[in-house]
Amino acid sequence: MKDLLNFLLKEITGSSDFSVEQVDEEDKINFNVIANPEIIGLIIGKGGKTIKAIQTLVRIRGRLENKSAFVNVSQKEEAKSSKTSSVK
Repeated sequence: MKDLLNFLLKEITGSSDFSVEQVDEEDKINFNVIANPEIIGLIIGKGGKTIKAIQTLVRIRGRLENKSAFVNVSQKEEAKSSKTSSVK
């Protein structure tokens, strides 16, 4: 299922600048997608339609394996840089 989710996200965003963490429980799998703010809008889509479609596909795949699957999206924390920019 993780491969399916990675494939969908890569094709939708056109980028591989995200990570997918998989947390397994008994009959439940949680996928945490951590992405840069620039591509989160592409993952969620207008009105949440894209993420709902992704969740539906992952849930269908999970049911084939007799498991419940959930997809969560969060923003990647940027490391604060010590660089300062000045306008001249």
